[in-house]
Amino acid sequence: MSAKTYEVRTYGCQMNVHDSERLSGLLEDAGYVRAPEGADGDADVVVFNTCAVRENADNKLYGNLGRLAPMKTKRPGMQIAVGGCLAQKDRDTIVTKAPWVDVVFGTHNIGKLPVLLERARIQEEAQVEIAESLEAFPSTLPTRRESAYAAWVSISVGCNNTCTFCIVPALRGKEKDRRPGDILAEVEALVAEGVSEITLLGQNVNAYGSDIGDREAFSKLLRACGKIDGLERVRFTSPHPRDFTDDVIAAMAETPNVMPQLHMPLQSGSDTILKAMRRSYRQERFLGIIEKVRAAIPHAAISTDIIVGFPGETEEDFEQTMHTVREARFANAFTFQYSKRPGTPAATMEGQISKEVVQERYLRLVALQEEISWEENKRQVGRTLQVMVAEGEGRKDGATHRLSGRAPDNRLVHFTKPDEDVRPGDVVTVEITYAAPHHLLAEGAVHSVRPTRAGDAWAKRNAAAAAKPAGVMLGLPKIGAPEPLPVAQAPGCGCD
Repeated sequence: MSAKTYEVRTYGCQMNVHDSERLSGLLEDAGYVRAPEGADGDADVVVFNTCAVRENADNKLYGNLGRLAPMKTKRPGMQIAVGGCLAQKDRDTIVTKAPWVDVVFGTHNIGKLPVLLERARIQEEAQVEIAESLEAFPSTLPTRRESAYAAWVSISVGCNNTCTFCIVPALRGKEKDRRPGDILAEVEALVAEGVSEITLLGQNVNAYGSDIGDREAFSKLLRACGKIDGLERVRFTSPHPRDFTDDVIAAMAETPNVMPQLHMPLQSGSDTILKAMRRSYRQERFLGIIEKVRAAIPHAAISTDIIVGFPGETEEDFEQTMHTVREARFANAFTFQYSKRPGTPAATMEGQISKEVVQERYLRLVALQEEISWEENKRQVGRTLQVMVAEGEGRKDGATHRLSGRAPDNRLVHFTKPDEDVRPGDVVTVEITYAAPHHLLAEGAVHSVRPTRAGDAWAKRNAAAAAKPAGVMLGLPKIGAPEPLPVAQAPGCGCD
């Protein structure tokens, strides 16, 4: 008898990606195997890990559920589960609108999924279980990591901020920090498995320590990661300008394996709009942080999140955002047209702006940022960089005979494929010869190739995949922050 298959569909931020790795681990621990890539619902269990940040998130979910309904009718025993932020928010509504759903679970009890699936099968009725507080820290659950060489490590869950455009605190709860020893033990275990890059993850990552009463806990954690042998790259997302302190900048500058990269959400450059958003900093404070980071880490690449068209935003307010972008000179920006988040104060504010005005401002901002991104990338030409080879980053690599990877500052680099074997996770030394707005090229010969334990881990995983039935293993996704998209979900739900 063949094992039952599963498919997990993930929407939203890195926290959801992290949770989905745990959901996959739980299902594989329970005996399921991954459905072949592109199964598109043709699995024994289909899990939706949802996001509630965008205005039309529920329409998207119910549309996808509707497409699975006839498939479930034709496939006896098939089960559908819905989890994540939208499940936490809508609860019983999901089963009312889509009675063919078998399990609904929230953000606080993802560890219950296998039990709930079995209970639904035995009782032949939908199981809806939404915990109001965290039952188990996600990182303590079994995991099926998407990458052999890079990993997320969650250091906290929840958020104590009250931004008027964000519903995440209501769905993820108040911030809860993991013990430093537990975090470092997980990092050490990952490195022992061959992981060479970790990203510390939290809804407001640099507020870490507020739950345990230590204002410098995050900078201490960064420094502790610097002492772990074999850990080559440390990143983190997303911080909040309010909590970004000088000791964190010092830790970044003084810890060699903490990468010269920072994602610092701006949201708006207007003090008036920042106040309406309940963002507890102003333009001057934000630019002051950028200045300090650049003084301590001259080659740092800084990215951001920006919302265009927040209720009440005037042309003068928007010009203040444009001014801040010119001053900050971000490497890239995740730029959003404001959309109402049901259940947030901003959704009912006066001064909602027409889509035409928002679109026009958005296009002006994107054009400005594209220009700055290109100029900043051109400054990389002639530099010699250590690039960690990635898989799946270069869509045209096959046709161009190139490979792709990430520089220390997380810029995407396409480079000439060397004669010798190079594996994802290995590190190559290249010279940058050309810059585009969203990537760099190294068109000359690779200076050197350094095989790594991460590359060994990738080779071992692929060998294991070849020995298993087709479709059990997952494809490996991109490492690091994705390229900015016109209207997309930003790191950390775009709310930090």
